[in-house]
Amino acid sequence: MLAIRQVLGSAVLAAMLASPAMAQGRLEARYTATLSGIPIGEGTWTIDIGDSQYSATASGQTSGLLRAFTGGRGTTSTRGIWQAGKTAQSAYAASIVTSRKSDEIRLTVANGSVKDFTVDPPQDYDPERVPLTEAHQRGVVDPMTSSLVRMPGNGDPVVPEACQQTAAVFDGRLRYDLKMAYKRMETVKAEKGYSGPVVVCAVYFTPVAGYIPSRTAVKYLTKERDIEIWFAPIAGTRVLVPFRAQAPTPVGRAVLEADEFVAVAIPTRASANTPKTQ
Repeated sequence: MLAIRQVLGSAVLAAMLASPAMAQGRLEARYTATLSGIPIGEGTWTIDIGDSQYSATASGQTSGLLRAFTGGRGTTSTRGIWQAGKTAQSAYAASIVTSRKSDEIRLTVANGSVKDFTVDPPQDYDPERVPLTEAHQRGVVDPMTSSLVRMPGNGDPVVPEACQQTAAVFDGRLRYDLKMAYKRMETVKAEKGYSGPVVVCAVYFTPVAGYIPSRTAVKYLTKERDIEIWFAPIAGTRVLVPFRAQAPTPVGRAVLEADEFVAVAIPTRASANTPKTQ
């Protein structure tokens, strides 16, 4: 279940496409997580998109019956710089605390290569674990940056082509690929904020290094073919982010969905003075 929640919550789950400079926008979203229709968690996500910089911060906690058993809460953030439509540098941090343990990750990536990272506690030794080498730390993005899908061009960004990509993700302990494929278009309506089309992408998880092949969660995720991410746009930009993520689990469907998805375009000097809200 932990691995499944990480795949759904990270970010879930996409690569960055090359794109020209964009306008600016801000998203404030609130999500609810359910398992078999029962609420198990809630969280918020704030994203600021600029022409050359971006930042994102997410926080969440367990709720309902699950909170009584785990008392889990966590925060994740990333801040980065775009150059020539690509991520030139990013700084990622994650902190997860439960009633039984805590987990801290710090990660810096520059031009696709990991420059520095720390994990606490350190990765435990297991002879079955696939070794993580320096080669696995090149050509990667951090988990939260991987959830921002940038679309090139000037047309509608909510199109099937948004799903035609693969993210090479490194989270400090695992190196894995998240490949997407187009499934369908849907229409969504948040309780507050966005109402309109989303593009639904199938997501396929492939572990590369740092994992233990015999682990049940790894086997399950590798074989799973029904994981979906529903992407919605941030107003004023050509960036799509997850509105909904879902995956089957042995005990029912896990869903992370936005109740509030308020995106505001921030005018540039050459644009209109009135913000556009979705």
